[in-house]
Amino acid sequence: ASRDLLHVPTGYRSPEVASFVAQLDDLTRYLKKDLRGITRRELEWQPAPGMNTIGMLLTHIAIVEIWWIDCGLRRIPGPKVDFVGQIGIRDTDDGMPAKRGGGHPAAITGKSWGDYQRLLARARTRVRAVARAVTPRSLGVAARRIRRDGKVHVFNNRWVLFHMVEHFAGHYGQILMLRHAYRARGRRS
Repeated sequence: ASRDLLHVPTGYRSPEVASFVAQLDDLTRYLKKDLRGITRRELEWQPAPGMNTIGMLLTHIAIVEIWWIDCGLRRIPGPKVDFVGQIGIRDTDDGMPAKRGGGHPAAITGKSWGDYQRLLARARTRVRAVARAVTPRSLGVAARRIRRDGKVHVFNNRWVLFHMVEHFAGHYGQILMLRHAYRARGRRS
């Protein structure tokens, strides 16, 4: 019999927050299984110049988890977030958005699947540390930020956690499509 059970971790002030973290952790487990055996060449492969690589997307997921935990939940202004101190890379090292005609970013060239797993693990450790302290009451408290395009974005902590799951899942789908395209390259339909 197949068993799919989502286990909500203990040690969180809010069971709802713990559930969001459990969802991220399960998605990460699935991702690790789906990328088992991936090579550096595949991590850096682009369908065409200027398009994302799997390595770029993995790096981006880690960067965004740190960004939303610190800017979203902790309300730290974006320029003050210490990406290098927390996960060892800059927030621009993912190369996203990809430049027209650009290749895989130099900052992450040569990284192995193990390197990306450690990067994701460092980001998730930070997510867990901050998320444990989020209270049920604070989930609905609204905050405002100014987007890069100058528009006002109103959000609450519940949305931040939802968006982190949504963001991970969306890019996970892209990663699976890139893996499929890599394996199918050169074949004719």
